[in-house]
Order: sequence, then structure tokens, then C-alpha cells
Amino acid sequence: MSISFTVGPHRIRFAGKTDIGQVRAHNEDSLLIPSEMALTVVSDGMGGHAAGDVASRITVETLDEFYRDSARASPPTWPLKLPVMDVERQRMASGIKLANLRIFEAATADAGKKGMGCTVVALYFSQGRFYAGHVGDSRVYRIRDQRIGMLTEDHSLANDYMRMRELTAEEMANFPQKNVVVRALGLAEQVAVDVIIDEYRTGDLFLLCSDGLCGMISDQVMLEIIASHESLDMACAALVRAANDAGGNDNITAVLARVERP
Repeated sequence: MSISFTVGPHRIRFAGKTDIGQVRAHNEDSLLIPSEMALTVVSDGMGGHAAGDVASRITVETLDEFYRDSARASPPTWPLKLPVMDVERQRMASGIKLANLRIFEAATADAGKKGMGCTVVALYFSQGRFYAGHVGDSRVYRIRDQRIGMLTEDHSLANDYMRMRELTAEEMANFPQKNVVVRALGLAEQVAVDVIIDEYRTGDLFLLCSDGLCGMISDQVMLEIIASHESLDMACAALVRAANDAGGNDNITAVLARVERP
């Protein structure tokens, strides 16, 4: 069931759904549908690694906890007060880096969890801007004016290879290691975090998803499905259903966030 929060002159509404898919033995994806503030998270436990579901759960729980705790803390005033945008950029990056450290430490302490990791996309709305934190190949899309655009850039071997030489659609589809990520949480003590900042406006709709969704259906199909449902809950369910109908080769997670009038 969707939930919404007043953020400045807008209301942000959230809904999400996760599913095991048609092939995997268990669901390694985790998601955060917010309960107190306009923050949402999708994390995909790395397939083929030990305890990927543990890593994704640590990520979601850490970010939720970190944002709650930092919301209660007084803003820094010495030696100077940073602009809000810089504070929120650091807040997002710090929360994800803390999740990375917790996963790494948990894996170090338990041989059964050695090598566990996950991807993450997190989205926070504040004072007319959104802050999207990103590590790995889960994605954030924005739908505006009936067009869909990917805001994040995959940290994947396929994307790195595509930068070196232009690939045709067929070459990209048949790339033998397209699911290999080159950056993830938990694999080292430190991780680089991308943070995207932009203004939002009434009517913007954001999709956060694991590659079990965007790897199974095209951006255009996702746009058409979302556009055909006024209810965010129904749209999330339809996205998951479409990915399963296309084969459901991985766990599937979709979160939608819509900017509405209050």
C-alpha cells in the first residue's frame, strides 16, 4: 500500500514490490518503503556470492537508521555551516559508505558470509531537490513529460566496455559478462559512491529497480506499464508481472516515487 509525505510544497508518494522471479531459489533483493521520511532504497544482493540477501538487508537497514539518526542531530555550525545541498550530498554518501563498512565487517567476522556484496540505489527528497545515491547496476529512472530517462550509470563491465567502443543493440544483448558489476558494497573497506542531485517538480515520477526488472523489459515497456496505471501499487505489481512473463531470470524489485500536489 502506498505511503506519502509532505516535503515543502509537494507530497511525495511511494510504493514498491519485490519478487523472487522464476529462476532463483530465494530473494536476495531488499527494499525500503519509507515510514517517517521521504527516503527509499533498493538493494540487490550479488548473485553467486555468499549471503547476498544479508548484504542487501544490512544496506537497507543501515540507510534507514542513518537517516533517522541524522535527522535528529543538530546541523553542523562550526567552523562553518555548509549549504544544504552539500550537507545532503554528504549525508547520502556517508550513509552508503557506512552500509558498505558494516557489510565488509560482517563478512570478515563470519567465514560463511565471506564475499557477500550488493548493489544499492537510494533516493531522498528535500527542499525541492532529490539526492540519488548509487553503487552497482541497480537503477534510478525519472519519468517526466511522458518520457523516461535513466539517471544513474551502471557500474558494470558491459558499460565500461561500451565506453571503449560503440556496441550495437545485438552486441550489447549478447555481451557475455553484462551482469558483472565493477563496483559494489561489501567487497572492500572503502567504496566510491555516486550522488546525483537535481530539482524535482510536480508530476515527476521516479522508478528505482534491480536489474531483475530493467534486464528483462525495455525502458519503453516500463514507461508504458507505468503510464497505464494511476495507482503506484498496481504499477509496481504490473512491472513485476511483466518481468516474470519475460522469463523472470533474477529477483525483481521496483519502487515508484511520485511528486504530487499537497
